[in-house]
Amino acid sequence: MRIHDSLIGSVLLLLSLAVLWHIQGFPPAAGQQYGPALFPGLVAGGLGLASAVLAWQGLRVQQPWLLLSDGLRSPRHLAAFAITVGSMVFYILLSETLGFIVCSLVVLVALQWACGVRPLLAVAVAIAATLVIHTCFYKLLKVPLPWGLLQRFAW
Repeated sequence: MRIHDSLIGSVLLLLSLAVLWHIQGFPPAAGQQYGPALFPGLVAGGLGLASAVLAWQGLRVQQPWLLLSDGLRSPRHLAAFAITVGSMVFYILLSETLGFIVCSLVVLVALQWACGVRPLLAVAVAIAATLVIHTCFYKLLKVPLPWGLLQRFAW
């Protein structure tokens, strides 16, 4: 299924504006130049810019508003969709018990596998990405991520 780019761009632009409006109420962090609104604001700003460009380009190109394709009937695509949704549910339900690092590794490997990435490369990328994300959020932004099973190894 293919949805018109200007429609997708408009919806994403509204989402980014809603996030930018919502983060205005975040309290500043004591003793830091940046607060908890920095990262969501940067992401929302980037999303807003990209979605505005997508909407503009969609208006310039003549294309149908909705185009059905065989992609929805493909077992591989349906499995990838199910793995994506399942990964989000898995993280929401088990992140406190297993911890961010374990959940992130499982989710990233599963998502990459669903997209056809070779297993060894998927594991390597998942390990590197998990460590970088954890360090950025836990150490730099002071976001308390759950340790779960790895509580005794917390740094």
